[in-house]
Amino acid sequence: MAVDRQEPRLKGPTAFGPFVLERRLAVGGTAEVFLAHPKVGIAPAPHLVVKRLLPTTGEGTRYELLEREADLHRCVRHPNVVAVYGAGIVRGEPYLAMEYVEGLDLYRMLRRLDADDRDLPVEICVLIARQVAAALEAVHAATDDSGRALKIVHRDVTPSNVYLSVKGDVKLGDFGIARVEEEARSTVGGLKGKFGYLAPEQVSGEEFDHRADLFALVAILGELLIGERVFPGGGQLAVLLAIRDGNIDPLRREAARLPKGLFELCEKGLHCDPDKRFQSATELAAALAQFQTTRTENVVQELSEWVKWAQDQRELARKLEHKIRSSSQNLQAVRAQSSVPELKITRSLVARTTPLAVEVPPRVKRLGSKTVEEMNFAHLVELIATGELHANDEVALMGSEYRRIADIEELARHVLPSTTAVTGRVYGPGAPDYQFVLSDQSMLEALALLRGRAETGALFVIRGGNGRGTRKEMYLDNGKLHHVASSERNELLGEYLVRRGSLSREALEQALSALGQHGGRLGDTLIALGLVDAVDVFRAIRDQGRDRVAALCTWREGLASFYRGTTPTHVEFPLDLDLSSAIMAGVILASDGDPRATLPMESTRIVPGTRHPATSEAKEIGRAPASLVGVARLASERLSLDVLLERISRTGEGTGPSPRESAAAIATAKLLGWIEYATQ
Repeated sequence: MAVDRQEPRLKGPTAFGPFVLERRLAVGGTAEVFLAHPKVGIAPAPHLVVKRLLPTTGEGTRYELLEREADLHRCVRHPNVVAVYGAGIVRGEPYLAMEYVEGLDLYRMLRRLDADDRDLPVEICVLIARQVAAALEAVHAATDDSGRALKIVHRDVTPSNVYLSVKGDVKLGDFGIARVEEEARSTVGGLKGKFGYLAPEQVSGEEFDHRADLFALVAILGELLIGERVFPGGGQLAVLLAIRDGNIDPLRREAARLPKGLFELCEKGLHCDPDKRFQSATELAAALAQFQTTRTENVVQELSEWVKWAQDQRELARKLEHKIRSSSQNLQAVRAQSSVPELKITRSLVARTTPLAVEVPPRVKRLGSKTVEEMNFAHLVELIATGELHANDEVALMGSEYRRIADIEELARHVLPSTTAVTGRVYGPGAPDYQFVLSDQSMLEALALLRGRAETGALFVIRGGNGRGTRKEMYLDNGKLHHVASSERNELLGEYLVRRGSLSREALEQALSALGQHGGRLGDTLIALGLVDAVDVFRAIRDQGRDRVAALCTWREGLASFYRGTTPTHVEFPLDLDLSSAIMAGVILASDGDPRATLPMESTRIVPGTRHPATSEAKEIGRAPASLVGVARLASERLSLDVLLERISRTGEGTGPSPRESAAAIATAKLLGWIEYATQ
């Protein structure tokens, strides 16, 4: 494990089991890391690192995790992988003993480069990437004692786990959240890791394999080359969206100054589709080799000099002191200027109008009414999000003058799309392109039609009459779900997170009271307060959109009108969700949780449908659930229903979909025209 030279944190050398702890190198939320040496002799090494878990409950389980990490490390013997000597317990304290690498991790190197506004030479960046690729090649090819391939997925290939030594060595460490392939597939919901280096399939909660590690490595390479993260975004949710959408604009802007072909290599390595990336660490390393023309030993020596430079904490401290002094002087100058009367007035106005000044509760005047309502900020946002307050209603925030909700950025983003000028046509846009009376045609059939025709536009669904009942607004982009808005309180994000057990009611109230400090965005507020992980919020927003559409499939009455080309005014989180996912979820809800009951007799044969030929094209399949794609692939075999269910469902120790999901996939494939039912 690479470390910086730091002052001792212990009073002196301290005995700890078979080791003597010399000084503490780092401390985190769950563990302390010490430089140590053996009590007797020099085995397993003259100096090593001891990671000692901090006291908490469940020591037995925690020791098992450390022991498992040690076992995985022992299966990977490679010069570019940090060696682990073993795990143990001393006086009830679990520990892990591992190789000591004098140097620093890549995260600290990047921070030092940023502080000095310097860039690593391209060949050093490539060397680091090639060495990590060599480590991953060993990780992914590791076998157990019987020679069985373990198919390990590291899952945490990030700068803080890439260690650089003063000799120019590059080593990959920390197998704390590594999983063998089967576990990785079955534990996507509990995914850990630094969100900025997750592959799109990890972000979306889909199955992933070793190619996710290669994606992370190329993300690191891109960051080394340009000195900033390759996925843009002002917040964690924005970065996750950039990953999902393959937005590498920061890297693209710098493409011209990179050696010819290097941007294209990164672009391939960061492709959203795993099948279009590098398929192995060996392939990636071979592609990188052409960009390192200097002899390896010379580049290693140069890297060694950079590591020694980055280790110089005194120079870094001087630069930070200079920045602090400059900042302090600027602040004093501003304070001096604030003695000017005109500036005092300006500062007073800012203080009265900023959303952070919450002493005066918001006041609301509805359009056409003279009545003034007072309410807290959280209730104000709820009324806007459920459509009870509209864009043209007026609000006075923190004692300021009244303004239209549409003119206040923090509030306008919560306005239901149909209440805005752009999509206000819902109540009088002329003849719709399609119209569905839900008592005559099910919403499932309507959604299947819109997906099959790859429609772009808005579907407005109203139940209750006179435009005053429950309504939902769905926006499609080439047959994919782009956005869905609902006037039902129980479908708001906070309520959704509470229902799925991701958030307590008390935590939700805490977040709602702090909305004004985070631009009125509940997701960003939850993340900033540490109440919900960014990836969990990301997935919840996506799943919320899917489930809002699925709930429509239970409506037995109402009117659905589709207007081609109509778009929402502003969507901060485009769902980009295959509509077939929502249709499958809708099939389950519409059948009261038992889609099997909607299928024909088990002896019925499943044959290709009218649209089955199109399923050979990526455009038709889209990003449909794997179980649904499986039905399409097996249709040509003309299997009986019971055999098809068995083929695609979970059997024995397999990892296929549940019987319920399999039944929903068959029903959805029938709706999409991918299959038909044929009697014997």
